[in-house]
Amino acid sequence: MKPFVTETGPGVALPMDNIDTDQLIPARFMKRSRTEGYGQQLLFDLRHDADGSKRPDMALNYLSARPVLLIAGANFGCGSSREAAVYALVDHGIRCVVAKSFADIFRNNALRNGLLTVTCGDADHQALTAFLSENPGGTVAADLRAQTISWGQEQGFPFDIDDNIRRRLLLGMDELSETLEYNSEIEEFEQRYRHAYPWMAPHSSGSIGPSR
Repeated sequence: MKPFVTETGPGVALPMDNIDTDQLIPARFMKRSRTEGYGQQLLFDLRHDADGSKRPDMALNYLSARPVLLIAGANFGCGSSREAAVYALVDHGIRCVVAKSFADIFRNNALRNGLLTVTCGDADHQALTAFLSENPGGTVAADLRAQTISWGQEQGFPFDIDDNIRRRLLLGMDELSETLEYNSEIEEFEQRYRHAYPWMAPHSSGSIGPSR
């Protein structure tokens, strides 16, 4: 997983509440393999009319470079638990989503895939949304070390994040990688356990019955 330290680049506003996982990645595209990627299918039905043409009112369709940050409304990522919704965002190049609130399962899936989720208050949310609505693709910076979102001329706000989540994102660690940090302690425990309870370990001979 790619570490998240500081991401600077284009941002885009999608000022809508309750963007659910089926909007983020419509179910019909989930037949694709993970290796094929989901970036082109991100928000497909919101970005296109029924005939497949791109909607002119969707800034995400017309940015000269893919955004690193997206700001949306409340309850982002609600609906089903599909992890592919996060894949679609990450595959499109988005490393950070800012919203008033997130669905819990979506937030957990985001962490597992290196996607930073930032919750902010009304005033900060309104200021960043206004900036990106007036300047689609405007430069923004998400700094996880400093825990700030910034843009324009010294504009920005701090954000809170759980210390363990912050550490895992900074190091690019998933749950397995974090567990393997304690590999030596795990091996030592296994050795002590086998010594204390030898009958719990299978015999190397592979026999399953009592010896004669």
